[in-house]
Amino acid sequence: MELKELEARMHDFVSSKGWYEPDSPKPQTPRNLAASLAIEAAEVLEHFQWRSDVAQPDELAGELADVALYLLQLASISGIDLEDAILQKLAVNQHREWPDP
Repeated sequence: MELKELEARMHDFVSSKGWYEPDSPKPQTPRNLAASLAIEAAEVLEHFQWRSDVAQPDELAGELADVALYLLQLASISGIDLEDAILQKLAVNQHREWPDP
């Protein structure tokens, strides 16, 4: 599935819940989405608290999906083509040097 199709499905889901409506109790603003993204990323980290392996892969998969959906939505409503941004960042990083620890 293409990234644009995932984006469309995400927007369809959010719209079906009424979260894009002006009077929504869950306004989908860039700030709210950025906060939600950070919260979901922390939930990913919880899976590794006190351990280095993946004990519950299905639950981790769900958290990773939440992170991806918030990232996709934040990029979309901010007018950022995430696919293009990723490709540009990969091109920049290709020529970047990282010091050894």
